[in-house]
Amino acid sequence: MKYAIEIENLTKYYGKSKGIEGVSFNVAPQEIYGFIGPNGAGKSTTIRTLLNLIFPTSGSAKIFGQDVVQHGHLLRKDIGYLPSEVFYYEKMKVKELLAYAASFYEGDHSKRIEELVTLLELDVNRRIEDLSFGNKKKVGIVVGLLHRPKLIILDEPTSGLDPLMQHTFFNLIKQENENGATVLFSSHILSEVQHLCHKVAVIKDGHIVDVQDIKAFRENTYKKITLISDAKSKDIIGSLDVADIRQYDHTLSFVYRGELDQLLKTLSSVHIQDIKIEEPSLEEVFMHYYEK
Repeated sequence: MKYAIEIENLTKYYGKSKGIEGVSFNVAPQEIYGFIGPNGAGKSTTIRTLLNLIFPTSGSAKIFGQDVVQHGHLLRKDIGYLPSEVFYYEKMKVKELLAYAASFYEGDHSKRIEELVTLLELDVNRRIEDLSFGNKKKVGIVVGLLHRPKLIILDEPTSGLDPLMQHTFFNLIKQENENGATVLFSSHILSEVQHLCHKVAVIKDGHIVDVQDIKAFRENTYKKITLISDAKSKDIIGSLDVADIRQYDHTLSFVYRGELDQLLKTLSSVHIQDIKIEEPSLEEVFMHYYEK
């Protein structure tokens, strides 16, 4: 099988400081691949090395079977990239910037730009310096997608977008995927990854610690439990798979992974005055990986 992305033992050091080390994963054609980890885990370093914006210390990365260092200049015409933070020429109007971006690709992209601008409700007559962070992000989305790339790389793409526009953006990415595009989606929001992606890789301290099909990832149900009880914490938790345990007086909280039936069966053996079960943040989910 020919992969859209092949990363093997990719390592990047900044002097003596480790960025990533031995990172390996493959992304199949037309796959939406989640890439998750907390700040500083190595997501952006991996993406920038993959894009040949920085050179690897060792290891290799290929896009559509071609080495990114040797053929990066040829591959870029088929890649759309949205960084986590976008910076453009502040004095340019949006329409001027989009025309400038389109000039890097062959063909007429004016109709495509008009479609995207309308969909994202973007005012093209405003100057970049007058835009909010969210509207600058919309400009980045148009720049990344105007040439209908075969590979879309998104680094924390929804920051700055309101919930309604996030929904519009997700539908847009799904449509691009259905039209044949492969997507590498970096995010710290667990619900986004579970909703959008087919597979997910987890990175911690510069290393890949887990790769799962999204169906298996969903089945590993994570819940944040907060309860009030006079019982000892070891009696409450028993043999449950938990992490990020915190206790203050009679209030106990932890992140649980597993079936709810097992959780409720274990908790029923002690007296509980109050309980709250909620979705944990991705950082709380990562405590499983940290503690193991």
